[in-house]
Amino acid sequence: MNALNTLIQKNTTKEITLSLPQQLKAKYSLAPIFLEQIAEHRQTIQNILAGKDSRLLVVTGPCSIHDPVSALQYAQRLVKLQDQVKDQIFLVMRAYLEKPRTTIGWKGFLYDPNLDGSSDLQLGLEKSRALYLQIIEMGLPIASEILSPMATGYFDDLLAWGAIGARTSESQIHREISSHMPFPIGFKNGTDGSIQIALDAIQSAQNEHQFLGMSQLGQPAILQSSGNPLPHLILRGANDGPNYDIQSISNIRAKHKGELPALVIDCSHGNSSKDPMKQPQVLRQIIAERIESDVRGVMLESHLVDGNQKISCDITYGQSVTDGCLGWEKTENLLLEMADQLAQCPLRQSA
Repeated sequence: MNALNTLIQKNTTKEITLSLPQQLKAKYSLAPIFLEQIAEHRQTIQNILAGKDSRLLVVTGPCSIHDPVSALQYAQRLVKLQDQVKDQIFLVMRAYLEKPRTTIGWKGFLYDPNLDGSSDLQLGLEKSRALYLQIIEMGLPIASEILSPMATGYFDDLLAWGAIGARTSESQIHREISSHMPFPIGFKNGTDGSIQIALDAIQSAQNEHQFLGMSQLGQPAILQSSGNPLPHLILRGANDGPNYDIQSISNIRAKHKGELPALVIDCSHGNSSKDPMKQPQVLRQIIAERIESDVRGVMLESHLVDGNQKISCDITYGQSVTDGCLGWEKTENLLLEMADQLAQCPLRQSA
């Protein structure tokens, strides 16, 4: 028996018990008025994706949250901007807590809120939920990437929109979890440009599933899902080039027999050649071609300060510590400009 214990535990150096999802939700709870607000935001996003609302969905915010103070300052500015563009654009704050890694590195605020390698996940859970509540109480909808299956139960009541990344769109468990989530989720095409991966994921997420998961009491459970309300396709470009332009979209439609789910375009990653300063030209072209492409939403990586930096003891306030971002002034001017363009050429609403 000792030999068996050694075999099982030899690669585990530490085991820390965390709060249950139910406990964290009770400690950091929302008033009924904000629960109604989240439900309304989710419905608005569904209406935009379904073509019942002609506005453009814009998911904008830091590549990943690393500092609650600068994140809240960004949120405050976004609230003011939403009031200026509300007739043409519906803003959702990108508030990603986890950072997918190709190899190794900082995994995100949820895992390491102190940015020092201490990996205090309990503190990360508490600070993350507290931050989300503050943003929601400002009146903003929140978006995040669905990454760790174990983390979803701590935040599923707060999110208005979710994304499945290029590296996880092919994952069966992420497709099953998406079918279980009560808000619209977009699936990104693969890093190699494959659209079929995302289309298969969307088909899977639309349907019912039974899968192994965690109950709100933290117990292993078989979860029965009813299907996601509106899974959709996110075009994020590929290693060999972009796919946001009308020719690329037309080619994708032709290859897949003209039938595509609702389209959201990521202005960063492969579509900007990983240069955050190219996001404005990407978005301008998307808006110019929107009547023909019928794009329903876009994603921007944006923070208070242009660019990015490495984690150090001398961090620049409001600048990303992961992917490079567009600074606030450029973001604000861009979205005001795009709102004017959209007012001149609105999409026709579906019946």
